[in-house]
Amino acid sequence: MFQPVPIFVGLRYSLAREHSFFVSFITWVSLLGVALGVAILIVVLSVMNGLGSELRDRLLSLTAHASVSADGRAIPDWRAQIRRLEGAPELVGAAPYLDTDAMLSRQPAMSGAIVRGIDPQLEPQVSTIASSMREGHLSDLVPGSNRIILGRMLAYQLEVGVGDTLTVMTAGNGGAGQPAAGRPPAAASAGADGMVPSLRQFQVAGIFEVGLQEHDSTLALINLEDAQTLRGLSGPTAIRLKFDDVLKAPALARAAAARLSPGLRLRDWTQDNEAYFRAIRIEKTMMTLILMLIVAVAVFNIAAALVMVVADKRTDIAILRTLGMSPRGVLAVFMTQGLLIGWIGTAIGVCLGLGVALHVPFLEQALNLHIMDPDVYYISTVPSEIHGGDVVGIVLASLILTFVATIYPALQAAGTQPAEALRYE
Repeated sequence: MFQPVPIFVGLRYSLAREHSFFVSFITWVSLLGVALGVAILIVVLSVMNGLGSELRDRLLSLTAHASVSADGRAIPDWRAQIRRLEGAPELVGAAPYLDTDAMLSRQPAMSGAIVRGIDPQLEPQVSTIASSMREGHLSDLVPGSNRIILGRMLAYQLEVGVGDTLTVMTAGNGGAGQPAAGRPPAAASAGADGMVPSLRQFQVAGIFEVGLQEHDSTLALINLEDAQTLRGLSGPTAIRLKFDDVLKAPALARAAAARLSPGLRLRDWTQDNEAYFRAIRIEKTMMTLILMLIVAVAVFNIAAALVMVVADKRTDIAILRTLGMSPRGVLAVFMTQGLLIGWIGTAIGVCLGLGVALHVPFLEQALNLHIMDPDVYYISTVPSEIHGGDVVGIVLASLILTFVATIYPALQAAGTQPAEALRYE
């Protein structure tokens, strides 16, 4: 016997089989409750992490990691600005863009959209649009060709396909910026309030799908020079940046922006999509608190089981006290028993939770489950991403709750008076 006496006695009580059936049943239920609670927490948080990463990747598929803009004004020297960014730490690429609010129509359908002018050669450096093309190619956006690429849902709403022609209507610019030579002029008609809408015919050259409704149902792509003609500007209004590590992008973007001319405003992906990720954080926090109640119920069962064990072992406690064991030693005996149940349950829960979280796609296939129907959802399999910090937090919370649950029964045992316990023995 190499361990201290209180720990040795506590282990003997935990492993002994002479408890009443009810006490043993509650003990096993408590252990399984802790294990299931920890496992469910790990699996659910891993799935939420995976969904969060999937949402982040899809949101950034067309918006890059950061952007520098001139507050709606054109950046005429944008090529020189991009050259200044060369050599910035972990910068993957930079590309210009110009967004225009427009109304797209093809009788009898009409839909609002964001018409984005891009440079087809530079765009693949900052977005995944080239790999998201379902029909056509990004290189089809030739300057002056008046070609447009639509999101899949937007094309469905307008009932158009590749080769069809549609009308792009934008707010007039009062005559600023005339079309370049060789391009068809934009039709204009005065509105009731004096605004002059601009109408231009575009031919659908392709259809893309990134799996996010915000992009697929509202975004259309044209060549940057065609977009400049629509807006009457001499250059793009912003430059998008992409870095090696999306999580470090805000800090890296600030370092890269220092190389640029003053007056440009920097925004990163955490600011552009702040509402999405705040909602995910709140949802994750609430889910953690709700699922932690499973562990809390199991911990209360541990406390109840220990209270009954203390009542059952009053004579044993009195004998240990008469043999010289201090109240602190008795306290350690029953805390050891409670902690052993909690720790074993936590260990089983961690192994079970990690096993499930690491093999979610395999389990879906083996059990022939389709949790996320590909006919309904863009994501066909449940993503799972284990974060070490989450696992450590769950383990610590479980162990702390188990420790707290043992305090009252252990104090009750330590307060047992030997004379009172042995009076009728």
